Amino acid sequence: MCIRCGQKLDGESGVTFGYIHKGLRLHDEEISRLRNTDMKSLLCWKKLYFVLDLDHTLLNSTHLSDLSSEESHLLNQTDSLEDISKGSLFKLDHMHMMTKLRPFVRSFLKEASEMFEMYIYTMGDRPYALEMAKLLDPRGVYFNTKVISRDDGTQKHQKGLDVVLGQESAVLILDDTEHAWLKHEDNLILMERYHFFASSCRQFGFNCKSLAELRNDEDETDGALAKVLKVLKQVHCTFFDKHQEDLVDRDVRQVLASVRSEVLGGCVIVFSGIFHGALSSLRKMAEQMGATCLTEVDLSVTHVVATEAGTEKSRWAVKEHKFLVHPQWIEAANFFWEKQPEENFFIKIK
Repeated sequence: MCIRCGQKLDGESGVTFGYIHKGLRLHDEEISRLRNTDMKSLLCWKKLYFVLDLDHTLLNSTHLSDLSSEESHLLNQTDSLEDISKGSLFKLDHMHMMTKLRPFVRSFLKEASEMFEMYIYTMGDRPYALEMAKLLDPRGVYFNTKVISRDDGTQKHQKGLDVVLGQESAVLILDDTEHAWLKHEDNLILMERYHFFASSCRQFGFNCKSLAELRNDEDETDGALAKVLKVLKQVHCTFFDKHQEDLVDRDVRQVLASVRSEVLGGCVIVFSGIFHGALSSLRKMAEQMGATCLTEVDLSVTHVVATEAGTEKSRWAVKEHKFLVHPQWIEAANFFWEKQPEENFFIKIK
């Protein structure tokens, strides 16, 4: 039903916003009107839109039956559901699950909420999404009804901003899965995955101990969320720079690209011995971060990126005292939005 005139809409027209109100379906013209109106209001408050993924981004969940023997100690360390705001590890018996909030997430959401109107968007089902929203936002001050699940999407196995009542030019996305946002890559801040539980490590093919098994966790003040918060502040500050033109004409995607292009600015990179599929991805990543990528070495090259030291270009790097680093050097810079110390990624020379 049209919320303006009360007429019944064609079953195929418009977009359903069931997460806002059951059965709510808006026509394209009404969606556009609402977005324009909300955008002007939000900009007056110096805010943008921020869409956040749940799993491996803000938290990590596992079924109780999937806890490893080395994680059984967690069963005696869970926090009370009576005072959620003070806890980070929760046993949800009615869902047969355990959830661990990512370190720094409460401070992250509090500070982000001052700059953004925030949405949750998960590939989990609606009951799970709402339960996780309660853990992250027990008082409902950050997300309210803006919790989108896979049940609300318009495309299978894809997320889209068509179900978000915000202009695409003012939306940032935080997600650990790049291919979930094929139509909105320019809005995306790719997040390093949070693997607290062993089941999460297994899911992504990692043959290593989980943080829980190691009885360890990410750093609270220097972890992934703290790094991303710095990026958000930089993007927000640049977007609302008083010396820029009319706010309505600005595009946060351009600001994000500009901030990203500063990460490896001044680096001249040559790749060596890397398979074609991985090469194209790494090259694109490096260039988006401002690096210049060449196919052949010359004295302008600052870094040779390789997986081993035996290639001709790798040997040249050693001879010419250039940085010889593993591809993870580029990937780490991409996740943390800052150039990483090369010595942490040196290729060992045999």
